Amino acid sequence: MSASAPATGVAERLTGLVGALRSHGVGIGTGETLDAARVVEVLGLADRELLREGLAATLLHSEGQRPVFDAVFDVYFPARVGVHATEAPADREGLRSRLAEALAANDEGLMARLAVEAVDGFGGYGSSPGSDGWSSYQTLERLRPQTLLARVRDSIRAREEGGAGFTDRLLEDEIRRRIEVFRGQVATEARRRVAERRGRDEIARRAVVTTADRVDFLSAGRDRLAELRRVVQPLARKLATRLAARRRRAARGTIDLRRTLRGSLSTGGVPIRPVLRRRRPVRPELVLLCDVSGSVSGFSDFTMLLVQALHDQFSKVRVFAFVNQIDEVSRMLVHGAADPDALGARIRSEAALTGWHGSSDYGVAFGEFTERYGDAVGSRTTVFVLGDARTNMADPNLPALRHIAERARCVYWLNPEPRSQWGTGDSAAPAYADVIAMYECRNARQLSALIARLLPV
Repeated sequence: MSASAPATGVAERLTGLVGALRSHGVGIGTGETLDAARVVEVLGLADRELLREGLAATLLHSEGQRPVFDAVFDVYFPARVGVHATEAPADREGLRSRLAEALAANDEGLMARLAVEAVDGFGGYGSSPGSDGWSSYQTLERLRPQTLLARVRDSIRAREEGGAGFTDRLLEDEIRRRIEVFRGQVATEARRRVAERRGRDEIARRAVVTTADRVDFLSAGRDRLAELRRVVQPLARKLATRLAARRRRAARGTIDLRRTLRGSLSTGGVPIRPVLRRRRPVRPELVLLCDVSGSVSGFSDFTMLLVQALHDQFSKVRVFAFVNQIDEVSRMLVHGAADPDALGARIRSEAALTGWHGSSDYGVAFGEFTERYGDAVGSRTTVFVLGDARTNMADPNLPALRHIAERARCVYWLNPEPRSQWGTGDSAAPAYADVIAMYECRNARQLSALIARLLPV
């Protein structure tokens, strides 16, 4: 009984790890779970980093999933167990001095031990024994490791006689990297302690940053948006393959029953060779109307980059950006030369998008589009409107949108706001949804699924 207890505990941790990864969008099948169990059996628990690499190689499908895996692994297979609070008050300056020495020596083992001390001394909050909780943010705010850069740089210069091989810029970048490693160690330690108190499953699902393709466009910070834009090309390749397969299936056509039965006369009425109504699919034309104001600009920028990467799937692509005026920006999306860092800034600086105020005005933008660019929409055109449908209490101009819908093959609205917020405040989403189909599109995963499903063949 005692011998089987540890095995049961390891199995529970492994299944918890797999369940948490699945909740963050990592696709893991039963076979891969069994392979992971075999990895644990072969590698054992003695070398934690070896086990980490073995499970990562077994369970992950892309490099972008690694940050999520590392955080979840640290919850289910922590480096230490138990919270050992010190009775003496923490010496902040003494800890900062020892941290500066560890950073200068790039001693990650010592940095990990100092992270434990830091969380122990500065991360606890609450009044119950051992603290009610642990906060990495509070720890780092009190310790402020980023302010040690100059001290660490001078220490390295003194040790290495001028830091041979490093320019000042490269040396400072290396020190910042080491500080980020320490910050990650603090976050891991705080997460481990909270998991012991509140339960591993809850912390693994709520306190671990999700993969880039599941990050909400409207809540993503600059770093997450930059990470998200880096997945454009892989996502575009997957979508292009899916669209090409749909076109091949459509090209086969449906069964022509009349001709099939006629041909079966030579085989005694048995339809051995079905005759198909073959069709020649025509690649669709695509028009994007993108709100690039405020927080929705990240959503529009990403979608434009995705469409640019999918350029070969369409016979013609035209892109229009607007805030309260609309302008064509197709010329800025150069096929084969995606520039995720500068596209949005270039559009907002070079295109005529605003009039006397800087707030979104969908009604004016739709009206200008029908007057100036009406010829962009025809019977082969699929139109996507990208935006949150917040009109700042201005006229939504439903007749203009209805006119676009009547001319186009199909029109869809992708809204990055949660459906529960449609119609609140200055949102005209329900009114627009009565004219054209509107879909919630909060992250890259939803966007790719919608693009693949809605684009005609």
